[in-house]
Amino acid sequence: MPQNTICKTVHQYNKTRIPSEDMARLCEIAEDCRRVKNYVYRLYGGIGGLSKIYPGYTVQNEMTASGLRQELGLPSVYFYLAVFDALADIKSQWTRTKSQVLGRINQNQGLTPEEKHFLRFLLKVNNALDAVLSRSSVQLRQDLQKQYDQLASGVEVKKLENYMRRQVRALHVRQNSQKADGFSLSERAYRYEDHGIYITIKEKRRRIFIPLTDNNHYDRQIYLKLFPQEGNIEIKVPVQVAVKRHRDYKASVGLALGLTAMFVTDEGHIYGEKLGEYQREQSEWLRTQTARRHADREAKPGRKKYSAKKRRMEERLHSYINMELNRFLKTEKPEVIYIPKLPRPGRHGGNKAVNHLVTLWQRGYIRKRLEQKCGQQSVRIVEVFGKGISIECSGCGGEGIRENGMFRCPGCGYEADEKKNTARNVKKRGTAMEDCP
Repeated sequence: MPQNTICKTVHQYNKTRIPSEDMARLCEIAEDCRRVKNYVYRLYGGIGGLSKIYPGYTVQNEMTASGLRQELGLPSVYFYLAVFDALADIKSQWTRTKSQVLGRINQNQGLTPEEKHFLRFLLKVNNALDAVLSRSSVQLRQDLQKQYDQLASGVEVKKLENYMRRQVRALHVRQNSQKADGFSLSERAYRYEDHGIYITIKEKRRRIFIPLTDNNHYDRQIYLKLFPQEGNIEIKVPVQVAVKRHRDYKASVGLALGLTAMFVTDEGHIYGEKLGEYQREQSEWLRTQTARRHADREAKPGRKKYSAKKRRMEERLHSYINMELNRFLKTEKPEVIYIPKLPRPGRHGGNKAVNHLVTLWQRGYIRKRLEQKCGQQSVRIVEVFGKGISIECSGCGGEGIRENGMFRCPGCGYEADEKKNTARNVKKRGTAMEDCP
């Protein structure tokens, strides 16, 4: 059943510069929250904490008994949110670790299919993985225990458990927070009033008032980001917005992502044609600034103008990307979008300028904004396996030749723009994938 709402982040800003005394109080809370998070990372971020982080109430009880909140004098509305923010980070890190271990398992040619199946089972069942990492016997509920015993009967368990421990030790990272530039607030920690917001501080029965640029009121957990040098704050509020449904959105569109143009459709329509120009301008400017700074280390030039211009260039680029995404949706009116699932971009030989440009490619931001906007407009996104998709002829399926941005197939004589041919293949593969029973 399609969802009726989607989460969107709303931003609020202070209207006037925040007094240094009030900013110092907010920075003190942010520093205390950082210390709390690092405490949680240190105790529960490693292998020994895996059994306690799901669902997390054990950690909450132990943190309450630790006395850290009383030592810091931190209100509970900040303390427990910092604890659960740290737990969320730890869970995300374990997800990344499991994904990396799974990748190594899949690529390991020395493992049999039965051994890979057993290792995947360990990664999928948290209690089994925790038992293996802590070198204890695997005790699961009845149905999972039966499946575990069946898988274990056909493999050398001790060898595979040692393999799993080695991979986790090599890949898992214990996190650490270095910056105290913000903190989360529950709805009991603030109230909207007098065209601004009152925020709870560490002093009892006292709040500081910050006038805001809008009069919007919210009643949910928010995040307060601090900019002490500028005397500013940014409030991030997650809100649920209604999903729009369009009866005239019926098209199926294949997309080919590019570095010079944002993407090309299977019909050859180009969106974000100036993306490469903006990114190249930003890349060249950043390389020039880096070279100047390295050449004149003793001068130690200020970074204020550099940071301001860098932020303006990024905002211009992001504004252009969002404008082109909106134009794409309004013009193509898609019901489903097919995009290739491609690996991360690699290096291009010894050309430093090209490598730097590829590093700054906004592919992640484009993908994130496309998913957000498609979710709001009830447009489905389907990922298509992208191996060999750029050299395959979309007409006959044979192998073609790419040259100077054009694609040519010697077999059937088909000629087209390289990206258009790729987009047609994306749509073809996506349609075939969805037609499979």
